[in-house]
Amino acid sequence: MTISVNEAILVFTDPSAYADVPRFEAACAVLRKESPIHYYEDPTGLFNPFYAITKHADVLEIELHNEIFINEPRPVLGLAEGDRHNEENGHMLRTLIHVDDPEHRDLRGVTSEWFLPKNLAKMDARLAELSKRFVDKMASAGGSIDFATDIAMQLPLHVILDILGLPESDYPRMLKLTQELFGAADEEMSRGTSPEDLIAVITDFFAYFTQVTEDRRANPTADLASAVANGTIRGEELSMIQTISYYVIAATAGHDTTASAIAGGLQALIENPDQLDLLRNDPSLYATAADEIIRWVTPVKHFMRTATEDYTIRGVTIKKGQSVLLSYPSANRDEEVFDHPQRFDITRSPNKQLSFGFGVHYCLGAMLARMEIKAFFGELVPRLNSISLNGEPSLMKTTFVGGLKHLPIAYSLN
Repeated sequence: MTISVNEAILVFTDPSAYADVPRFEAACAVLRKESPIHYYEDPTGLFNPFYAITKHADVLEIELHNEIFINEPRPVLGLAEGDRHNEENGHMLRTLIHVDDPEHRDLRGVTSEWFLPKNLAKMDARLAELSKRFVDKMASAGGSIDFATDIAMQLPLHVILDILGLPESDYPRMLKLTQELFGAADEEMSRGTSPEDLIAVITDFFAYFTQVTEDRRANPTADLASAVANGTIRGEELSMIQTISYYVIAATAGHDTTASAIAGGLQALIENPDQLDLLRNDPSLYATAADEIIRWVTPVKHFMRTATEDYTIRGVTIKKGQSVLLSYPSANRDEEVFDHPQRFDITRSPNKQLSFGFGVHYCLGAMLARMEIKAFFGELVPRLNSISLNGEPSLMKTTFVGGLKHLPIAYSLN
């Protein structure tokens, strides 16, 4: 596929490009080689200008200089109209991806204890139980299933909402709201394409989690929802927007990204049967396989940062107030970092994938995601007799977070 630099840069603003893997990867390869820090100014004015950062080393450098490159006021790529609204009125949400230190550090501290290895280790039995439950569901499904919708989207949803302490009867509602939030550009997932439709989705989250907050403050329990509802920063309770934003990021990104990894990981194993055989024959590879799955899929497509002062990188000076787009899928295919980056290799070690970010904004749930991937495939792979695609996989149209929305498979289990 031949593509020019000027054509390549357009993939970052086009949701359908992320659903067209050959096109997207060809574009990123061109940019890494010819213009790794590429300035884009949209001639239509739909998007505010930004620099696309496509090399692993440059993404890493910017992540490490978090005092210079900050999340606010533009944490993710959005329409210029939305950027102006956010600057004038503030974001409707203030999650960990929206804020910077010291607020970011303080907010992480509210739940960081929950995600320490010693506490997550207590989840092993529950993850094994849920993994068996969903593989058993596959076994009873008659040998064919849409793995993305019926399994991959369900398992991580149960894990994170179980941790939050939400009733299982509410899980479908949380899944639908998550898909409407992250899949706003996908006609199959979105509630609508207007800014008002997105506001309506966030308003529904607020209504739901306001009730959760009020309940947990009146009747605290031992779940994560209670930790957030009753969390304090320097002796003061979190504001309502901080509290509800915490729930939203946990309940959405806490399962959607892992769901994408599990679905994309299974597709990769189906399309690379030698790697599936390796995993079947050597259970010690589950840890490296999990990291390779995470690199291969890269569920979070980008974050934005804004420079607080002039900064020169790779000979390009990014001026104070200018924004950069950190492309994680591109960084995870960087030929200077990964041997044969287009090869799915579950033995890859070291694996310097940046799917969880780096530095102070490193994903709080990274260890949990790895545990879920290992637990599920540790249950599925030994029970597989055969597996193949049973139709065309399809990816969600998005510019921010997403992966497979359908993965039809045929299989037999023992």
